[in-house]
Amino acid sequence: MFEILTGKWWVVALRGVLAIVFGVIALVYPGATLLSLALVFGAYALLDGVFAIFAAFGYGGRDAVWYVLEGLLGVAVGVATFFYPNITAQALVYLVGFWAIMTGIFEIVAGFELPISRDWLLVLAGVVSVVFGVLVFFNPGTGAVAVVWMIGIYAVLFGITMLVFGIRLRGLHNALVPQAS
Repeated sequence: MFEILTGKWWVVALRGVLAIVFGVIALVYPGATLLSLALVFGAYALLDGVFAIFAAFGYGGRDAVWYVLEGLLGVAVGVATFFYPNITAQALVYLVGFWAIMTGIFEIVAGFELPISRDWLLVLAGVVSVVFGVLVFFNPGTGAVAVVWMIGIYAVLFGITMLVFGIRLRGLHNALVPQAS
């Protein structure tokens, strides 16, 4: 899994960039309607899930299962938001909270499973996800704008950690693969 992950460092970095872009959009346009938020979040969760599955593709080891589970969860949440775009604000808040907690757990476990000295960046991204999810569950009535800001801040923090992790994987990949002269 380590060789596959370092070889696909750009997928991890792209996940980070997508999260940062999504977070900035959420922070710049906090007054967006709940329907728009649901659709944008659904697109983000779907793309993030697809990229997580792609990162694990081609590897049959047990370590890949965490990325596959994380990806399947993202795809399922993304698709659900497209089929039910008129869900209530509270339901969306709980859906986002559940997704963040589960994604965070999968990232924490994957961080401990990787042979990169138990990579702290992936674990940190997972902790950020879990903390965000718990905050969402304990503050469901904060209103759509507050939730947008929480999602935006979470996405930017998550994106930065994943982007740095992807860059770190690139360096590890370059160190492992002999360069052609």
